[in-house]
Amino acid sequence: MSPTAASSSVRHTGAPAPGRRPRRYGSWLRGAAIAAVTLVFALPVVWMFAAAFKTNVQVTDPTVGLWFSPTLDNFRNVLDTGQILRPMGNSLLVGVVSTALSALIAVPAAWAVGRFRMRRTGSLILVARIVPAVSLLVPWYYLFARAGLVGSYTVLILSHMFVSVPLILWIMISFFEGLPVELEEAARTDGLSAFGAFWRITLPLAAPGTATASLLAFVFSWNNFMFALIFADERTQTVPVALFNFISYASTDWGGLMAAAGLITVPVLVAAVLGQKYLVAGLTSGASKG
Repeated sequence: MSPTAASSSVRHTGAPAPGRRPRRYGSWLRGAAIAAVTLVFALPVVWMFAAAFKTNVQVTDPTVGLWFSPTLDNFRNVLDTGQILRPMGNSLLVGVVSTALSALIAVPAAWAVGRFRMRRTGSLILVARIVPAVSLLVPWYYLFARAGLVGSYTVLILSHMFVSVPLILWIMISFFEGLPVELEEAARTDGLSAFGAFWRITLPLAAPGTATASLLAFVFSWNNFMFALIFADERTQTVPVALFNFISYASTDWGGLMAAAGLITVPVLVAAVLGQKYLVAGLTSGASKG
């Protein structure tokens, strides 16, 4: 048999090509690693939702796993007493308003910094992101108390914007730098101003990045505990402070705490699922530059 015929017979018999087995093993290892990481991150969430349907005795009993008789008493108690509904409304109001105002300020500023190469401004923004917010609580409280804003929604929105504005701005600078400037130049050739080209051409293209930065800012506002603990009162307290109320000196209502935690997790999960397309596009935009 000639070498040509032998190689042809090998191809027709479906013999594995050299190097295919290592690739197959690599895919299995990659899948196993992804499954392990997913399990590590998902297990606390699964345990939280499972504990929401347990009694306090079952939550603290290590022998009770995921197989038990579920109860809705925790959700009934939390909803009937109103311990979580008003704080959820407060968190939603503060999160939406602070995120919208932050995006309104930060997105045009990020476009200006990215387009006109304001490196010093970008460095100042990075410094604002590095400064710990806890170091500003005392002067903030003094100023807001003198202005009569402590306990209002205004002080919560302003304090959250201190973190949200630099966050959105820092994300969007790199996003605008990755967009082709030729599109704006063509628009300006057609008679648009610089801001008109930004508003009509660049801003729609930056929708994935804006959605990603806004979602991250909203999640920060929704989960923030420190600002609400210092600046809010019983009328304006948000969900992290409301969760803290389930913990007392003598005991902890674990069932109610897990039920309330499950309820406040749902809005963030819904926002992440609805914005998944824009979130993935925004997070991967930096990897496709060049």
